[in-house]
Amino acid sequence: MDQLKKDYPWTSSPLIACGPMRLIALAPLATEVSKAGGIGFVGAGSDVSTLEATLEQVKTIQAKDSLLSQHTSTLPVGVGFLLWAGDKLLHAALPVLEKYRPAAVWFFAPKTNEDLVNWTNEVRRVTEGKTKIWIQIGTVANAVEVTRTCSPDVLVVQGQDAGGHGLHKAAGITTLFPEVDDALTSLSRDEGIAKPALVAAGGILESRSAAAALTLGAAGLVMGTRYLATPEANIAGGYREAVLAASDGGQHTERTKLYDQLRGTTDWPQEYGGRGVLNESYHDAKKGLSFEENKKLHDEALKKGDEGWGPKGRVTTYAGTGVGLAREVKGAAEVTREVREGARRVVREAMARL
Repeated sequence: MDQLKKDYPWTSSPLIACGPMRLIALAPLATEVSKAGGIGFVGAGSDVSTLEATLEQVKTIQAKDSLLSQHTSTLPVGVGFLLWAGDKLLHAALPVLEKYRPAAVWFFAPKTNEDLVNWTNEVRRVTEGKTKIWIQIGTVANAVEVTRTCSPDVLVVQGQDAGGHGLHKAAGITTLFPEVDDALTSLSRDEGIAKPALVAAGGILESRSAAAALTLGAAGLVMGTRYLATPEANIAGGYREAVLAASDGGQHTERTKLYDQLRGTTDWPQEYGGRGVLNESYHDAKKGLSFEENKKLHDEALKKGDEGWGPKGRVTTYAGTGVGLAREVKGAAEVTREVREGARRVVREAMARL
């Protein structure tokens, strides 16, 4: 049996995961993805003050669903953590993870690799190994180090096109993924270290990009930006409309620290930035507007509600370069099924042309 199917028995192949978008991916989004045969991740991020209530909501939804209620050894969602938040977050998270035992945890952006090792060991201890470890990486060197020291169950290989936070200096998924795959195959052969399952992330929004990830050798794929255009995503209407209106993401998104600075989320390690749709805050900064004045205008825009978003607005719209492919609002379950079935069709059609 495929290991991912064994670990997440309610899922269908190819595995589709919803990224743990902080404040956006909560119980409604995560459970809809899992109900559709994927695995949804709750974005705990750097704060677990509401995590127990969120997982209790997941548990209630699970009990009412004919598919998910059959699988009770773990909670059929994952939880994502931002490890730069430190030991205080770990100590607060462990009792919740021990109680609810989600199917997976997703670790991202540690200050040191030792933090990853500590989180991995502690989560495996309190969940007796039932909660599987996913670690997000963006370089070949990081993939090798993490595999050696943490033996993750899954590595999330994130390319530069991803929305939200990622490495400033990174490759696209079509070159990063094969090099990571080759490096870990060599590591397994030469050192006897178990090779984790590899899932692809960054720029995947629909069936063709999903099929491309599968042909790279991915065991599954992750989407984030596409799920922003679902009713289950916990975002303002203005944010959603800005996503739907955006196009040509290579030209109209940028990975930058500006949006974090304006929002006051400045704890991220130096090597990370947030990719978002370009807006007046960005353009004015480029023109030389002082940060103090830009911040003032940004905070005023926040008070305007939905009008604060968009290319002429000032409020941050985190999204990837594929944002132009998110053209309509659909339910998260429908998106999951559509991309999965579409990817299968695209692969079949490609094979028929050979």
